[in-house]
Amino acid sequence: MLNRLTCVLAPETPMTDYIANPVRTDITEGQPGVAFTVDIGVMDTTTCKPLENVMVELWGANAVGEYGSTFLRGATQTGSNGIAEFQTIFPGFTTGAANHLSMLVHSTSSEASGVSHSGQLFFTDSWTDVVSQYTNYNENKNARMKNAADPNFAAANKKGFNSIIDTESINDDWPEGIIGYL
Repeated sequence: MLNRLTCVLAPETPMTDYIANPVRTDITEGQPGVAFTVDIGVMDTTTCKPLENVMVELWGANAVGEYGSTFLRGATQTGSNGIAEFQTIFPGFTTGAANHLSMLVHSTSSEASGVSHSGQLFFTDSWTDVVSQYTNYNENKNARMKNAADPNFAAANKKGFNSIIDTESINDDWPEGIIGYL
C-alpha cells in the first residue's frame, strides 16, 4: 500500500553515478552496513492510482561513501500496488551531497524504455547522525553535507513534494535494520 496520501509530481534531480543496474531486489552484494528495506511507491499523477509493472532502478553508496559498479545497485518492477521494494543498506554519505539514494523510474517494465523520472531520495539529518556512529559508517572519511546545504535536496522538495524517506527502525533496535517508505 502506498504510504503517503499525496499525489504530486516529484521534482527531477540530476542523475549521478549512473550505471545500468541488474534486475534484482536484494542489492547488497554482502556490503556491510545497517540493513535497509526501502519501498518506493509509484503512482500516475493524473489519476492518483498506483502504477503497476514499471521498472524502478535504485543505487547508493556503501557505508564509507563509495559507489561500486554492481554493489548497491538494482532494478525491479512495481507490483499491482505500485510498490518497488529493495533490500539494501542505509547509504554512507558522499562528499558534495546530502545523504541520499538515487533512482530512476522507467515508463514501462523495461530498463530500455524511456525514463519518466530521475530523482534522489533523502534521509533526515538525525537518522544519518545516528547511523554514522555505527561500525563501518564511522570509517567514512568524506566531508558530510547536511540537507539544508544541498541544492539537490532543495530541488527535490519543491511544489509540495517531500523527498525524505519515512524511516522506522525494526523492533526499536536500529542496528537490526531499518524500513523506509516513499
